[in-house]
Amino acid sequence: MAKLRVVHYINQFFAQIGGEEKADYPAELRVGEVVGPGMALMQKFGDEAEIVATVVCGDSYFNENLDKATADILEMVKSQKPDVFVAGPAFNAGRYGVACGTIAAAVQEQLGIPSVTGMYVENPGADMFKNKIYIISTKNSAAGMRDAVAKLAPLALKLGKGESIGASVEEGYMPNGVRVNFFEKERGSARAVKMLIKKLAGKPFETEFPMPVFDRVAPNPAVKDMAHAKIALVTSGGIVPKGNPDHIESSSASHYGEYDIAGVMDLTADTFETAHGGYDPVYANADADRVLPVDVLRDMEKEGKIGELHHLYYATVGNGTAVASAKKFAAEFAQKLKADGVDAVILTST
Repeated sequence: MAKLRVVHYINQFFAQIGGEEKADYPAELRVGEVVGPGMALMQKFGDEAEIVATVVCGDSYFNENLDKATADILEMVKSQKPDVFVAGPAFNAGRYGVACGTIAAAVQEQLGIPSVTGMYVENPGADMFKNKIYIISTKNSAAGMRDAVAKLAPLALKLGKGESIGASVEEGYMPNGVRVNFFEKERGSARAVKMLIKKLAGKPFETEFPMPVFDRVAPNPAVKDMAHAKIALVTSGGIVPKGNPDHIESSSASHYGEYDIAGVMDLTADTFETAHGGYDPVYANADADRVLPVDVLRDMEKEGKIGELHHLYYATVGNGTAVASAKKFAAEFAQKLKADGVDAVILTST
């Protein structure tokens, strides 16, 4: 029996080309090459499948040239006539996850080739694509590669052979809204009692009916004396000095910027712009005060309505950025704001 043909998609990091400095690497087809995670996949495939080609594309290039990159990669995949397409796994890398989900969905929808990828549950690509393609649930970093491949390879083989796919709890993919019946080895009452015993003993257990978890942030007391308060600005609207000196990504940001606005009374089109890729930038680029209201706060400063505007502001891009990344950014610059004696923060979005 002939082996299944697999095309594997990876980014510039897992192709060992480089990190963020090589994220603009254009899409490239490597026929007959098995690279990075592909080696682990090949071991799991055994004699049942082989990776006939690897597609490599930089994360920034894909997300900033979405239509062209997708079209180019579709042609590359089509030329290899695979039985199944595998992307990633992307773990918690936001732009990589979005790229994996986008191209896997396109391959499946436009070429009719079954596709599968893998990523961490908080990766923005997971919410975007879990109802369109099978997405294996992985750990949040490449340290979980072995576990990810152990689930990714068998599911890819099943898809390539056209076999029926079991429930998410059996196959390891994220629930996609499709219910699949299966038989548990133990009846429900026995499983429930075991979970209860573990819970009472303080041991970890996994519920069979997970509920969504939402942050509940208790509001701080109101600022009592605004006329003497130091106010800072923070934005997820991507407002950065002209030229985006810190190269904050337009989607799935991996970092934030700290910028000095001492003496700046107005954000002009010559000095500031937005790096955000999730909304029309025309109006923000024409007057960045529309997203980061420095001009209004300077007026309030002059009128004595606030004590002063902090000379530093912090900016990132909220478009597709992982919740875990956003929390990490905030935890870092919140300490800086506290150290600088800031009394309150105005957080602006788009």
